[in-house]
Amino acid sequence: MNSRFALFTFVLAAFSALTPSPASGTSEARVRRIILSSRHLGAHGMGYGTRSLTELSKRLTPEDIPALISLAADRDLNVGVQFALASQCEAAILPVQEAAIQHKLDFLDASDTMDLIATSSACSPETRNKAIQMHAELDKVRDAEYARTEQETKRKAEDDARVQRNGLKLLDPEQAKTLTREERLEIFRRSLAAMGLTENGPMTPDQKKLVDGMYRSMVLDEVKTPLNQ
Repeated sequence: MNSRFALFTFVLAAFSALTPSPASGTSEARVRRIILSSRHLGAHGMGYGTRSLTELSKRLTPEDIPALISLAADRDLNVGVQFALASQCEAAILPVQEAAIQHKLDFLDASDTMDLIATSSACSPETRNKAIQMHAELDKVRDAEYARTEQETKRKAEDDARVQRNGLKLLDPEQAKTLTREERLEIFRRSLAAMGLTENGPMTPDQKKLVDGMYRSMVLDEVKTPLNQ
């Protein structure tokens, strides 16, 4: 009897190890099906609403949040993903914030998700307040990031204009003397980039000959000879 019981226990354990648990069965394909099946006919056609939130909260769990965030880039599921995330109430708040900061989720989509949580009667009053606060926090992070991006774009434009001005100086022997070696290297590297090349990147023999000539002329300021000879 004991040996039979031991054998049964071993077989049961082996079967359990091979059978996927609900968590391990989580997949983007399954989550996608659940999201799409939660759509209902409304005034503007098939879409998502309060009924969708209720259904999604019953069919999804916090373990599905990573899969939901992965599906956020699918524009056809964009709104559905927001509703699906909102259906998880508090469990989704911090993951959505992190996904927005890491650019896995658009800031506006993240804010819309917070709005859904903040107005969902299925979420606790405390959770709704947290969602309101998180929306404000996301706005601050988004505005700061947009400001950094704008500043970086402005800096890059100024750098490009400066390099172009220095490049024109190379055409005048007297003005060329005012350029430092670093400024000459910068002009040379920008010229290579415009040609789709890099200093140590792959080149054909003809390209190598051309680039060597450019280096001697732009950086070393050696006596120039036509680069096609």
